[in-house]
Amino acid sequence: MATAGGAGGERAELQVLGTWSSPWVIRVRVALALKGLRYEYAEEDLANKSDLLLRSNPVHKKVPVLIHGGRPVCESLVILQYIDEAWAGVETTPLLPSDDPHDRAAARFWATYVNDTFFPSWRALFKSTTDEQRATAFESVVPVVEPLERAFRECSKGKKPFFGAGRRRGSSTSCSAAILVWIKVVDEVTGVTLLDEARFPGLAAWAERFMAVDAVREVMPDSDKVMEQYKGFLTKWIASADRS
Repeated sequence: MATAGGAGGERAELQVLGTWSSPWVIRVRVALALKGLRYEYAEEDLANKSDLLLRSNPVHKKVPVLIHGGRPVCESLVILQYIDEAWAGVETTPLLPSDDPHDRAAARFWATYVNDTFFPSWRALFKSTTDEQRATAFESVVPVVEPLERAFRECSKGKKPFFGAGRRRGSSTSCSAAILVWIKVVDEVTGVTLLDEARFPGLAAWAERFMAVDAVREVMPDSDKVMEQYKGFLTKWIASADRS
C-alpha cells in the first residue's frame, strides 16, 4: 500500500496531516492500513504549522487531519468513524462490527475508554521523572487496564475476536494499538511492564499478534526513534523541574 507521495505531483484524493510519533496520528494511519486505503501522508512541523493545517483545522489547529476530496475531517475518533462510513460500500475491512448494533456500541465504548480514561492515566507514567513518581503512576494505571482485560475475555467469549484477537481489527484496536510503541518505550525507561503476561494475558497476547500484522508494522514509528524522542522529553522535564 502506497502511503506517501502523489504521482506526478498531483494531490491525492486522500491525505493525512500528522506528526510521525503522535498516538492520535498513528491510530488514523493504522485504521487506513487495516482498511487497505491509499493516501498521501504529510508530516507537519507543529512549531511552524502549515497553511493547509491551519485552514483544515482552524478550531484546534492540531493533527491528525484527514482530507478527503479536499474536505477536512478532524479529531482521531471522528476520523475513524468517517473512514468506516465513507468506505462502507466497498470491499474493505469494517472498523466497527457490521452485523450487530450492540457490538458496534461496545466497540465505540471501549474506543472512548482508551481515549478518555486509559490514556490520561497512563500519561502520568509517561511524564514521571523520578522513581517515586513512576511507582505511584504505575499503581494508578494498572487498575485502569484491568477493565480492558476483562472486556477482552468477556467480549471474545472464547470464540468471537475482540481488539483484533482474530480477523476483526476495529476501532477499539486502532485506538489501543496506536499507543503500543509508546508503552514499550516507557516500560523500558521506567523498568515496568504494563501489559504483563501474568496480569493481563489476553492484552499481552493481542499486542504481540497485532504488532506482527504487516499493514500495522508499515505505519508504526521506529521504536529507537521514539525512544530518542522520549529521552529528549525527559531531559527537558527534569531540567524544568530543577529550575522550579
